[in-house]
Amino acid sequence: MCAYKKRDGYYRKAKKEGYRSRAVYKLKQIHEKFGIFREGDTVLDLGAAPGGWSQGALEAVGEGRVIAVDLVGMRDIDGVEQYRGDVTSEEAMDNILKDTKVDVVISDMAPNISGNYSLDQARSVYLARSALHVCQRSLRDGGNMVVKVFQGEDFDALLEDVRANFRFVKCHSPRASRNASSEMYIIAKDFLDIRQKG
Repeated sequence: MCAYKKRDGYYRKAKKEGYRSRAVYKLKQIHEKFGIFREGDTVLDLGAAPGGWSQGALEAVGEGRVIAVDLVGMRDIDGVEQYRGDVTSEEAMDNILKDTKVDVVISDMAPNISGNYSLDQARSVYLARSALHVCQRSLRDGGNMVVKVFQGEDFDALLEDVRANFRFVKCHSPRASRNASSEMYIIAKDFLDIRQKG
């Protein structure tokens, strides 16, 4: 792993530019292509540790707000609100967000890899669905979501559920994703808050 990191251009770039992880470049490339963030947005970063995506989101929203949630703690990032909690728990997320409405939900969450791809992929879909559930409870009408998921069984069913909640949905693999990776990002824009319309 260490030898791979030393050869990885994005890893070296992240270290040089002061980012917590190389994953920040995936988010930057997604934003450049799809325009996920706007100045002043409130962003909820699920599974935020070690903080690379929170850093990228903060740069993109300027005077906006970034709320980072993870089961594990991470070093403080100036301008980012950090909470420890289980993002798959509705009670935990309600306690963290209270009545806060957010403009963008981002999730680079991945399961702890077991080596059993079917199991890992199923857990990945579960995490992605948890992010979608957070959107259904906390995302503003017209808001955006970016969520990582491993391709495989139940991917298409997840995609259909996302399409039922957003007007624009695309699957995308940014350049910064490793070639051998099975990860895919679902880009969802213009959330349909059916609660407002019901």
